[in-house]
Amino acid sequence: MGDAMIFSKMVKKIKWVNIVMTIIVAAIVIRLGYSQFYAYQELSLKATESWQRGFPLEAARGKIYDSQQKVLVDNLTTSSLIIVPSQVKDPVNTAVQLAKILGCSEEKILEKVKKKVSVERIQPEGRQMAEEKAYQIDRLKLPGVYLVQDTLRYYPHKNYLAQTLGFVGIDNQGLVGLELKYDKYLSGVNGSINYYMNAKSQNLNIYPADYIYPTNGMDIELTIDSRVQDVVERELNNAYQTYNPDSILCLAMNPKNGKVLAMCSKPDYDPNDYKNADSEIYNRNLPIWKSYEPGSTFKIITFSSALNENLFDMDKDTYYDKGYEIVKGARIKSWKKGGHGLQTFREVLQNSSNPGFVEIGRRLGKDKLYKYVKDFGLTEKTGIDLTGESSGIMFDYDKFNEVEQATVSFGQGISITPIQLVRAVCACINGGYLYQPYIVNKIYNSKTHEVVVENQPKLLRQVISKETSAKVRDALEGVVTDGGGKNAYIDGYRIGGKTGTAQRAMNGTYAGNGYILSFLGIAPIDDPEIVLYLAMDNPKNCVQYGGTTAAPIARKMLVDILPALGVKKVTEQKEKAYVWTDVKTFDVQNYVGLSKKEVKSENYGFEFMGSGDYVIDQLPRVGEKIEDGQKVKIMLGNKSS
Repeated sequence: MGDAMIFSKMVKKIKWVNIVMTIIVAAIVIRLGYSQFYAYQELSLKATESWQRGFPLEAARGKIYDSQQKVLVDNLTTSSLIIVPSQVKDPVNTAVQLAKILGCSEEKILEKVKKKVSVERIQPEGRQMAEEKAYQIDRLKLPGVYLVQDTLRYYPHKNYLAQTLGFVGIDNQGLVGLELKYDKYLSGVNGSINYYMNAKSQNLNIYPADYIYPTNGMDIELTIDSRVQDVVERELNNAYQTYNPDSILCLAMNPKNGKVLAMCSKPDYDPNDYKNADSEIYNRNLPIWKSYEPGSTFKIITFSSALNENLFDMDKDTYYDKGYEIVKGARIKSWKKGGHGLQTFREVLQNSSNPGFVEIGRRLGKDKLYKYVKDFGLTEKTGIDLTGESSGIMFDYDKFNEVEQATVSFGQGISITPIQLVRAVCACINGGYLYQPYIVNKIYNSKTHEVVVENQPKLLRQVISKETSAKVRDALEGVVTDGGGKNAYIDGYRIGGKTGTAQRAMNGTYAGNGYILSFLGIAPIDDPEIVLYLAMDNPKNCVQYGGTTAAPIARKMLVDILPALGVKKVTEQKEKAYVWTDVKTFDVQNYVGLSKKEVKSENYGFEFMGSGDYVIDQLPRVGEKIEDGQKVKIMLGNKSS
């Protein structure tokens, strides 16, 4: 009986073991079937990923062009160093050899060589290497050491437009300027060369190498016009060397649409070597960052506002400048001792009379003056598509009392940026329209040239009427022909403008010495194509007035810019009013074809060149001007039959 029970139990156990074994075998078969027929792709992918080694291929960033298709930012093809640690046969020797070429410590390279990773990039020492270094490494033929294609951002014109363009870091990522602002468009998508290796780093020939092409970034076209920017860069460099200012800046804008034509500031830097540049220089794009009292250039805003309110007839109504005005016990003086006497309001602007503008500010009143300052966009950022813009400083309305009202009317006690001022003045002379400035024209595919983004002029509001704007243009032309801006006068071009000489505010008080000298020019005044603003902070070895120092620099710029933009000379323009300090100019007569004896003038002398009895050429030519004391060069030859 006992044996039968034991046997029965054994039979049951065997049955259960068979059942369990059957279940296990079935599970294995099902799992194998699932792996073979359903999960094959997933498992295969995981396997190949474990065997795969990827060598990165850097995508080229998009290029940056000016509006004339001049390349401002480009790329150079270069090489970078990567290591496959599992393939390195002699880590110590590899580290020694590479460290010697790269100029870094052997320990640093050895640490990277011994890393438990599939692929290790050697950076920054091995990124974007010079051709000679890459050649030396290639000659070594070290196992596990590879050179891969890379791109190096290149600024062919060096300091040209530097603060605006900005630069990229070692990973070709935008760090400042346009490179940062438009990084998502300029950046490409990196590619790679993928090889397949087993655990012993031996090639698996059953899998061919994959080549994933990099996708380059998009190209950008700016509103910057090299015909303008070239001249601005040249003259700012000359002025910076001549007057040694703490800083100097220039901004040019098309008043019809808000396009920035030129933007420049000194001191500057070379983006190709940004690591050795001062961060205070490359982080501060002065035309949009620097905030200061505009001085007399701000009078354009006050004058335009009062004209728009019909507070005076600028040619009939008068103001007597006795040399000062008293406001709440504060004595506000004229720059001219004793004042300018009886003036029309046109002359108040031409003479830049501070007491006269105190009167204009009184007539406007607190509410209207404050409103126009806001309407002209001087209490907020312009919204230009650049990083680092400042917003300026204006009195709170509750603190905007009589004294503040008086000083703001002539540009003191308010702090604004150059781009705020230029945009506001554009509205004063373009019919009254305030535009949002912009610097990028369009963004497009570098291969197909398909336009992805195209910026259009953005009209924000009309601040003054067209009729008022026409009067402002007329008044500003008078500043150049009869007022403080005479040093910007150009024969053949109708120029308008306003000078500025502002005290430098430091830590809440005015600096004891040095001024910000400025000039704001508009040309041609009858149909403005450009508003040009120039400002120098604390120039040395010069007369500290905007009209005597800044205006001549702006004139040099406009002399070359206007013909480059296709602006035609006019035959009729208002003559410049001369004072005893001005150098007179005379129209040159036509002498070509005359005999030597017939060459005469009461206003200037002659320098004869060549041999013969008849004039075959002359410089300057007929219709051009010559300064008092200069001579007309006469080329002599034989009379043609």
